[in-house]
Amino acid sequence: MRVLGVDPGLTRCGVGVVEGVAGRPLTMLGVGVVRTPVDAELSLRLLAVEQGIEEWLDEHRPEFVAVERVFSQHNVRTVMGTAQASAVAMLCAARRGIPVALHTPSEVKAAVTGSGRADKAQVGAMVTRLLRLAAPPKPADAADALALAICHIWRAPAQNRLQQAVARHTAHATKGRTA
Repeated sequence: MRVLGVDPGLTRCGVGVVEGVAGRPLTMLGVGVVRTPVDAELSLRLLAVEQGIEEWLDEHRPEFVAVERVFSQHNVRTVMGTAQASAVAMLCAARRGIPVALHTPSEVKAAVTGSGRADKAQVGAMVTRLLRLAAPPKPADAADALALAICHIWRAPAQNRLQQAVARHTAHATKGRTA
């Protein structure tokens, strides 16, 4: 499975591609940050994020895109920018028919470090270890994008089985009512 992880942001949008399957060593195929100028008009910044993500999709051809789920913060302006960048990433994937998964920050931290309250340094250290890198990716947005991809690879098989079980149960329950 090849996953593009996206840590959305207007100034720095982390992107990272990981390939592998749960239970086996994973491979980093690329990591980086799509940057936009703080003083640029919002529409131009969103366009730059879109162009950057499209380049990553063209180059790496992921099967899935994992995006950090935006959560409420006290700074509404930061939340809005993050949500807008997140929407751009989801739109780019949907345009190509690539499935999108949203993962919360605590879900990603728990998957990668074992603790949903891990700090950025702990996430970076575990990403470095799991992908057998010489040093943690910089900035932290890049490491977070890789952590999102790792989280998805590890959690997708279980989530798919759960969704299939729910679908079977729903179909069986519906069938029982119509008989």
